[in-house]
Amino acid sequence: MSALPGNDPAAVQAAAQRLADGELLGLPTETVYGLAARADRDDAVAKIFAAKGRPSDHPLIVHVLDAAGAEPFADHLPDTARRLMEAFWPGPLTVIVPRAPGMAEAAAGGHATVALRSPAHPVAREVLAAARELGVQGVAAPSANRFGRVSPTLARHVVEEFGAGLMVLDGGACEVGIESSIVDCSRDRPALLRPGLLSRARIEAALGQPLAEADAAAPKASGTLAAHYAPSARVRLLDADALALRLATAAASGGLEGVAVYSRAQLPAWRWQAQPGDPAAAAHELFAVLRQLDSTGAREIWVEAPPRDPAWDGVRDRLSRAAAAFTD
Repeated sequence: MSALPGNDPAAVQAAAQRLADGELLGLPTETVYGLAARADRDDAVAKIFAAKGRPSDHPLIVHVLDAAGAEPFADHLPDTARRLMEAFWPGPLTVIVPRAPGMAEAAAGGHATVALRSPAHPVAREVLAAARELGVQGVAAPSANRFGRVSPTLARHVVEEFGAGLMVLDGGACEVGIESSIVDCSRDRPALLRPGLLSRARIEAALGQPLAEADAAAPKASGTLAAHYAPSARVRLLDADALALRLATAAASGGLEGVAVYSRAQLPAWRWQAQPGDPAAAAHELFAVLRQLDSTGAREIWVEAPPRDPAWDGVRDRLSRAAAAFTD
């Protein structure tokens, strides 16, 4: 089965029915494509963990249509969570809140908290609205890829990962391109657990207070393992000077074969891809570029490290985790 057009009302209704029946769905969001199942049925959520090869104690994000849809999953919604929801929902922000007893236990990985997000992508919202009419309160939807690998930002990426047996809605290229920012609102002082396109400054402005740093007491959250988002090729993350030096050394020894480079300045390499100088543009294409360079048969992908500007935190986080998947 190829991806179905997300602008087809019949396809949207069929997708909603599939969720209501406890089956999996490839769902476009503005961040990345998700592998979705209804969050209120543990047997449906178990299919996500099995398909991805994901540890069952690693929690998933529950996607809901709006703040009202979040309430059944939460024991209560702290004021800090409500402020962020009002400021950024629908959009690329996830809040972690105390979980309602007996609700979405599998999606939460058995933890006492639950991660909630309201996506902005119009196809995702239409599916969530249609599914709610069928009794589905929200869907768990981690990225639609094998666990630890590069997240999908096109429908064909999802089809390549899981084959023709999975229903996938095609909503075009994901606008944001990296996963949502995650803020833990389950404790007195909210903490940023995963950066995304939304800057720390914007989140703190909405909260009216500084964010705390994640610590050992923070709940587990999606996409926060040290090694994640990795292609098959080895990823090396290097500053501009180190990258140029390593390339020159490799060229002198005839060792550039199979080395792909993703950098802001054009450099001699077996394959070279320009890296945008704008963080939003870089985030939008990041995973697609890693997949494309990987598909060339590159043995290594050398990436110029992003600027130290906070606006690049989300891109830097994903690249650091991709590079951490490989050790010398």
